Amino acid sequence: MLPFTVRFQSGVPAYEQVLYAVRRALAAGQMKPGDPFPSVRVLSQELRINPNTAHKVVGMLVSEGLLEVRPGIGTVVAASAPASREQRKRLLGEVLERLVVDAKMLGLDLEEVQFALESRWKGLGGRKR
Repeated sequence: MLPFTVRFQSGVPAYEQVLYAVRRALAAGQMKPGDPFPSVRVLSQELRINPNTAHKVVGMLVSEGLLEVRPGIGTVVAASAPASREQRKRLLGEVLERLVVDAKMLGLDLEEVQFALESRWKGLGGRKR
């Protein structure tokens, strides 16, 4: 079982969706430094993606410093990967970018988006600051 979930959407490259899911899980604290990360083979099989795509994901996460490859142990969450406020803000920025693009494609104005966001926030028990 994978320590994160991916909800694949058409039109978005699979590797981007997997990267986002892993970054989100790290930012949320679902994966902690030193935790084992699934192998390329396991990622490929569990997510039903091409092994080359799984390899690309792992390589990118290693190059970002989120994962470490430890000889004899495997790939683990890097010690420097704890979720910082900046990482969480960056992830939120990615989500907001998609929201804005979708809202504009649907012809919604800013006030409608703000109202919808506030309604959802309140519906989930969020509080305003």
